[in-house]
Amino acid sequence: MDGFVDLFTDFIVDAGISKKYIFRKKALQLPGFFRPTKEWDLLVVKDNTLIAAIEAKSQVGPSFGNNFNNRTEEAMGSALDLWTAYREGALLASPQPFLGYLFMLEDCAASNKPVKVREPHFKVFPEFVGASYMKRYELFCRKLVLERHYTSTAFITSDRVRGESGEYKTPAEDLSLQRFAKTLVAHVSSFGGSL
Repeated sequence: MDGFVDLFTDFIVDAGISKKYIFRKKALQLPGFFRPTKEWDLLVVKDNTLIAAIEAKSQVGPSFGNNFNNRTEEAMGSALDLWTAYREGALLASPQPFLGYLFMLEDCAASNKPVKVREPHFKVFPEFVGASYMKRYELFCRKLVLERHYTSTAFITSDRVRGESGEYKTPAEDLSLQRFAKTLVAHVSSFGGSL
């Protein structure tokens, strides 16, 4: 995922933010509300103002079920923790930051296979019935934005062979890297010459 973080860094610099305000390898902690801090994959902080925070995650088999639950809970929890800390003033007088989530899933038979749901007491939402893990992640990334937990999300897939050379697919255009990057650039560019 480092290559994508490099790409986002280049976009941010091209939007007018100096590299000295972009944090990738160190100083990645932000205060939380439910925990002391959370470490992000990329931060843009200029003059005590949080401009952007990005999380980049991936999943390669074999345990798609357990990892899906862990990844979704982690992403939702991180957003809730940051936005609650933001509401409580932990980020000083920062205007609303860009919060981004990039997820890459291994494209393989196991991630594309329909998954049964258990409904012992109540029915699940119909979009989950028979949905593969590929489809579940797509739905998850879309719902993170619809519910305003993240400003933008991107969902991409790759197999083990093509992934090594940087090739990937975009299962849904509304979750493309291009759309993610455009939203990020639009947000950070307003801070390029100001502050």
